[in-house]
Amino acid sequence: MENLKVATAQFENRSGDKTYNLGMINALSGQAAKEGAKVIAFHECSVTGYTFARNLSREQLLEISELIPEGPSIHKLTEISRANNITILAGLFEKDADDNMYKAYVCVNEDGLVAKFRKLHPFINPHLTPGNEYVVFDLFGWKCGMLICYDNNIIENVRATKLLGADIIFMPHVTMCTPSSRPGAGFVDPALWFNRETDPTTLRHEFDGLKGRSWLLKWLSARAYDNAVYSVFSNPIGMDDDQLKNGCSMILDPFGDIIAECRKLDNDIAIATLTPEKLTAAGGTRYINARKPALYRDIIGQPHVSEQKVVWL
Repeated sequence: MENLKVATAQFENRSGDKTYNLGMINALSGQAAKEGAKVIAFHECSVTGYTFARNLSREQLLEISELIPEGPSIHKLTEISRANNITILAGLFEKDADDNMYKAYVCVNEDGLVAKFRKLHPFINPHLTPGNEYVVFDLFGWKCGMLICYDNNIIENVRATKLLGADIIFMPHVTMCTPSSRPGAGFVDPALWFNRETDPTTLRHEFDGLKGRSWLLKWLSARAYDNAVYSVFSNPIGMDDDQLKNGCSMILDPFGDIIAECRKLDNDIAIATLTPEKLTAAGGTRYINARKPALYRDIIGQPHVSEQKVVWL
């Protein structure tokens, strides 16, 4: 394994406008490549938009969903990768030959599809089918995994992906700035976004407080630290349908430290150099090696009915 330069991105997507969103992916991929990145990661449903899908019928969702890898968006991502000489990770709605639909995240290079993951805990639309497997794949000599948004809140998913060999986990999201039972949570007024040039201070206060970044860092650093992985977090900024999102796309190292972060109140990228030495130097590696699965194998693996509640829905 050699050092690897990775970018994470944030941009304001347009609902259902694949042409525009792929154009943004192209522009930011080109920028990242010029700055030396070999990989760039975009947010959940970055190709299609996300929050608007909560109101789509089954027929409407089928219309925007695509076969993978045969669909046009994978072909376009391949073209973008080839033109910019960079590997791209992006999200979209997928359908299979039987019209089952999934929330997918893909890794694409100049030769086409490298890997695909289906969200294990989808909720934005009742017609989505949950994925049922973890995915670990090779990228420039590194073992990589993918977990989409809510998947990362179930700590077993992150640990399982690590135990399958992942050194980097790509964590695309559309998150923060929504109501919850946690103190301080809630929507951020869209008017602040449209007034961001004249009053960035109030918007930044909302974005960085308990509605946003302060909540994120309660748990995201722990996922990286406990599992001794690089966490590549991607999140949109700006309006996603009628909801305002705060970006904060960032890369954390196996010590749980933020080593790159998007801080613009705008479309942005952040780039970090991933070094293999940190994987073994980090405390998480020692703790993983010290595990005693015989103590808790039956406890963690006992039967359980999954119950998923999303307060803002």
